[in-house]
Amino acid sequence: MNVLIRPYRLDDAQAVAEAALGSIAELQPWMPWCHPTYSLADSQSWLEIQVPAFEHGTAFEFAIISGDGRYLGGCGLNQIDTANHRANLGYWVRSTATRQGVASDAVRALRDWAFQTTDLIRLEIVVAVGNLPSHRVAEKVGAAREGILQRRILLYGEARDATMFSLTRDVPIRQDRAASTRREDGQVT
Repeated sequence: MNVLIRPYRLDDAQAVAEAALGSIAELQPWMPWCHPTYSLADSQSWLEIQVPAFEHGTAFEFAIISGDGRYLGGCGLNQIDTANHRANLGYWVRSTATRQGVASDAVRALRDWAFQTTDLIRLEIVVAVGNLPSHRVAEKVGAAREGILQRRILLYGEARDATMFSLTRDVPIRQDRAASTRREDGQVT
């Protein structure tokens, strides 16, 4: 599937809400924000924070879009540590687009964007133990598995172990992976 990433816009609210509500069964165990009462207002509120955050460089959240313009999910860089030039890299894909390479293509595009556009040298992917689809994405994009961090993330008030993966600027992009390109409209493929 042809996948693009682009910065979120305020008018993405409806698409985000619909994708989240259609993906509760798969996302809710790992992403507490995705719940049965998630609403258009929740989506709008989140975007009202993320759009200016992107402009200010405090977070970089992207919509994942199919070649024909359909909203497939989101990926982004947050928890940016400017002193150490690192950030958390996260991703999610709507249920109807899973197992098609969408997340891995989006993560590759985001990695390339980050290393071409920012001064970040380390992107961390922290995945709850048990979240096998997200583990597979991190492995598929060539992220280094650094180990299990005990009680690293909180899910529903419970401290859970997580696997730490990383992508670093000093590691060359593997030849067998297609590099992403930036289009004139700002989208990244």
